[in-house]
Amino acid sequence: MNWSLVATIFILNAAYIAINTLRTMMVVKHHHLLAPLLSVFEEIVYVVGLSMVLKNLDNIVNLMAYSFGFAFGIYLGMLIEEKLALGYTNFNVTVPVTPEGEDDHGKKLPQALRDKGYGVTETWGYGKDGPRMILSVLAPRNADKDLINLIQSITPNAFIVSYEPTSFHGGFLSQQVDKHFKRREAIKRKVLRK
Repeated sequence: MNWSLVATIFILNAAYIAINTLRTMMVVKHHHLLAPLLSVFEEIVYVVGLSMVLKNLDNIVNLMAYSFGFAFGIYLGMLIEEKLALGYTNFNVTVPVTPEGEDDHGKKLPQALRDKGYGVTETWGYGKDGPRMILSVLAPRNADKDLINLIQSITPNAFIVSYEPTSFHGGFLSQQVDKHFKRREAIKRKVLRK
């Protein structure tokens, strides 16, 4: 049994699928240069890995390495995509509004978000239990968790729905937010290096 061949097959197929996942993500996000470049590396890795398996089709261990490499590649590609967190997320935040005079954290939420550099659009609605403030907040994907934590710390009863916009034009497109999060990410990288 050639274990180095088995390991190579596993690694090549894991790399192929991880690259495939990233390339697909780049296509969806309209990265017109990066997607084709990734596809070149993807196909090279694919052909080399597949040729190793096809030369040894009678070896079940090689086939298993290829299959498990495929599964691990999907997992690895998902992890990489999550870490890159390219693009933006739009959050629709619905908050109950209490009558005037009562302590209402929901009314403090828009300003708290603006103070952190987010663009916030307020609208008003009416739900089953009364008036609601509806906020639309656009944020970089790498800020999702921080934004949700901030919202929940101010208004724990907020109803939050998020989605990834495919495109947008005009409005407060967060030059401040981009600068804020790029600075924060740079600080995180410096801390992690130490």
